Amino acid sequence: MAQRILIDPVTRIEGHAKITVHLDDNGAVSDARFHVVEFRGFEKFCEGRPFWEMPAMTGRVCGICPVSHLLASAKTGDAIMAVAIPPAAEQLRRMMNLGQIIQSHALSFFHLSGPDLFLGFDSEPSQRNVFGLMAQDPDLARKGIRLRQFGQEVIEILGGRKIHPSWAVPGGVREGLSNSGRERIRAWLPEAKATTLEGLSRFKGLLDRHKLELDSFGNFPSLFMSLVGDDGGWEHYGGHLKFVDSNGQTLAERIEPKDYRTYIGESVEHDSYLKSPYYKPLGFEAGLYRVGPLARLNVCSHMPTPAANQELAEYRERFQRTAHTAFLYHYARLIEILCGIETIEQIIDDPVLDSHLIRAEAGVNSLEGVGVSEAPRGTLFHHYKVDEQGLLTWVNLIIATGQNNLAMNRTMLQIARQFIKDPRNIPEGALNRLEAGIRAYDPCLSCSTHALGQMPLIIQCVAANGEILHEIQR
Repeated sequence: MAQRILIDPVTRIEGHAKITVHLDDNGAVSDARFHVVEFRGFEKFCEGRPFWEMPAMTGRVCGICPVSHLLASAKTGDAIMAVAIPPAAEQLRRMMNLGQIIQSHALSFFHLSGPDLFLGFDSEPSQRNVFGLMAQDPDLARKGIRLRQFGQEVIEILGGRKIHPSWAVPGGVREGLSNSGRERIRAWLPEAKATTLEGLSRFKGLLDRHKLELDSFGNFPSLFMSLVGDDGGWEHYGGHLKFVDSNGQTLAERIEPKDYRTYIGESVEHDSYLKSPYYKPLGFEAGLYRVGPLARLNVCSHMPTPAANQELAEYRERFQRTAHTAFLYHYARLIEILCGIETIEQIIDDPVLDSHLIRAEAGVNSLEGVGVSEAPRGTLFHHYKVDEQGLLTWVNLIIATGQNNLAMNRTMLQIARQFIKDPRNIPEGALNRLEAGIRAYDPCLSCSTHALGQMPLIIQCVAANGEILHEIQR
């Protein structure tokens, strides 16, 4: 008799979703789905607003990664104004985006996934959380909190607020970096780098313990997409879009952000409000691609800073040039944090930051604009159309989490087939691994659904006739 296992909601992610595992008549896993059940509405209610307001408005899509939307929106405004922003403004925007990447990756690694990685996927659920990690390894937990705090400090020093800074605007930024702010950031750097290097060492030491997870957490061939620099190196703010296949061979490169719709299609499926983008030249089924830290390391030729590039070389020696398993998103995040810290070390001493030219002034010079940047979870697109007064007539947002949607569904299926053998006796650790597979992608559902909610966790195995065969509540 066909059955269904429901995990509702998935825990330790930003936002709320559920997982359904379908079993066939023989009790074997036949399908698994990741559902986002809350409504997405920003694109519609922004219509009619001036494009000048959009950085501040769309920054409020999310409290975890507001900077990502702030910058992508400001870049879209730059395109509508048809201006090149001053060099100082670009460096300041870059620094804030790196602060965002650092704080978000630190949250994901130490707080959301750290309990699984350091305490074990089968550890006691009541202790498998950040408080349990604090009890077992208070020094590591404290360092993780401090590392996230460093990223938040960078954001606050530049934008005046840790959350929802209304700082980047079409044409540049509102204000520059003060001397006192520069010294505060500089003073944090040695500690932040030391913590990141310790995190890398600790994670590499766990790889042998988690071989089964390495093999089964989204370990399948796919396409990958990210921004890269003109030299092919790792990029997070500018550059061009590039797609590679599962072997790292280039499918398309030097794609201008404004041309993204030639390469990216968007599909909507019946069981989720989360869109499912795909690589359009290959179609919906074959066009599954991934974004985010794993993709960025697969797509780029090198990291632009020495220590991070050395770590990338070791990473590729361990897992080949193009890594497939989503478990390595954790590893990739730590390498990106290190690159972010090293890049801030370089920017902080750039004399261009002393310039008072931080904003270009212009009006509406184009009725359409696209802004793209790398959010912590992957490539973020903002696309606006305006009238001659600058009022929005159409808005499209493509969120990183949505671009990983097809991959997350396939990851759920792979994990379910590996760990669920008997629907009447499902180990708690198997259910946690389903959630952990989603956590590896670090989805931000407040970004992708623009809604709030809180639900209890209920896991049910339900027969085709509706009979509940097995139920677990947390």
